[in-house]
Amino acid sequence: MTVEFLKSARPVPAQEGNDLSDTVRIMLARLASGGEEAARDYARRLDGWDGPVAVPAATIRAAAAQVPAALKQAIGYAHENIRRFAEAQRASALDFQTELRPGLTVGQRQIPVNAAGCYVPGGRYAHIASALMSIATARAAGVPHITAVSPPRGDQGIPPALLYAMALAGADRILVLGGVQGVAAMAQGLFGTPPADILVGPGNAFVAEAKRQLFGPVGIDMVAGPTDLMLLADGSADPHTLAWDLAAQAEHGATSPVWFATDDRAQAEAVLRLVPQCLAELPEPNASAGRSAWDDLGEVILCDSREELAALADSYAPEHLHVQARDLDWWRGRLTAYGSLFLGAETTVAFGDKAAGPNHVLPTGRAARYTGGLSVHKFLKTVTWQRVGDPALPELARATAIISRAEGMEGHARSADIRLANSRPPVKLAANHEG
Repeated sequence: MTVEFLKSARPVPAQEGNDLSDTVRIMLARLASGGEEAARDYARRLDGWDGPVAVPAATIRAAAAQVPAALKQAIGYAHENIRRFAEAQRASALDFQTELRPGLTVGQRQIPVNAAGCYVPGGRYAHIASALMSIATARAAGVPHITAVSPPRGDQGIPPALLYAMALAGADRILVLGGVQGVAAMAQGLFGTPPADILVGPGNAFVAEAKRQLFGPVGIDMVAGPTDLMLLADGSADPHTLAWDLAAQAEHGATSPVWFATDDRAQAEAVLRLVPQCLAELPEPNASAGRSAWDDLGEVILCDSREELAALADSYAPEHLHVQARDLDWWRGRLTAYGSLFLGAETTVAFGDKAAGPNHVLPTGRAARYTGGLSVHKFLKTVTWQRVGDPALPELARATAIISRAEGMEGHARSADIRLANSRPPVKLAANHEG
């Protein structure tokens, strides 16, 4: 394979120490012992929030009244797409039973977790779509109770549009908490919520580390890192459109790589020239964030063929993989490692990020090699069951006993032997007539 880098990412400096991990560990320990008071203290000191942690119903109603009609309509449109896609996923997760042989019946059930905790990030952007993606998906999976948390933005708490989206998506309880304290509150079941069985949703490095440290006793969707994009194209794609798609994803910030690969040198050189121009048109701080991502982490790669492009994409295993090329069916069938695939010039990753329907909480850092993104399946437990009847019992018990003794597990063998003995019909004794 011949691959030429027209632009390469700069080497990333090695991370020093374990300061973040240690900080999160200390915070989680304090939250475990201090409970709600510790969470309130962190909210005051870290987020400047001294108001109610659990959002009252009246506040949610007031927030809805502040959201412009056009934004409400757009949120409703996105919610319907996300909900319908999640419901279709749920319909594909089936219970079944089958008789493997006469008397041996087995099956599986799809059981929702009892409680989910959905983290909705705040920070520089109000992540309305993230609220819909996590909460609506949990609701479609059939989770009985959903807690959602999000950090405050100044004195107003959670921004009205974000609060409206969280309520519309189906959150049973909304907490004004960010960071480690928000994650811990859901895991512990603070502020009138049941302890979460699973924690989902994107967040900053502290949120990701808190989820990682809590994993085990609590489930998580994934340990997500900075978002990334790989864009593949052939000579049929428009360089201006390609450049804007790269600039749009670079907008996420300095830690978010964007990679462009093509088999057309003139197109690659045009994109190299156009991306900085597109970024310069963005408002601040978006422009600066995008320039940092592009300058430090952006790559432009030239390949010889579409097969080389596909192989390159599989090796990167990007979170978002966008193809603007001919014969899209070939690409859909060939590509194997991505969080979500976007096909054609009419499609954009922004559609998937905000409103198209498939979930935007996706694996990063090459985790798409072995897992997909957030879906109803993350909220479901696929459990199995079995039942044995007389026709299957003798052969099953004998095989189990033989294997158990070969493994040195005599107790298991005897547990099978008992079933074998009990399965035999009782011996009828002949009457003993004396005299």
